[in-house]
Amino acid sequence: MDKKQQISNLLGIAKRAGKIISGEELVIKSIQSSKATLVFLANDAAANLSKRITDKSNYYEIAVSTLFTEIELSHAIGQNRKVIALVDDGFAKKMESLMNN
Repeated sequence: MDKKQQISNLLGIAKRAGKIISGEELVIKSIQSSKATLVFLANDAAANLSKRITDKSNYYEIAVSTLFTEIELSHAIGQNRKVIALVDDGFAKKMESLMNN
């Protein structure tokens, strides 16, 4: 199984565990309150959304991944989303280690 598929599966598990915040406004709030540990932004998201999320994440020093397209991201969590935030250190660390290897 490739890394991308493993991360996708972990996103599904995190979603079921209630460790994912989705939707632009809620994700931005989670970044500002430092609840977010890792943000997934669709690599085909609109430029203004991408800029807003990356600017906020950089300011609050939260990692952003553009590994998935909107379709792949939506499929992973079973909801149509362009941006999601993980709010769990364990899931975030595991996914970051998969991405960095």
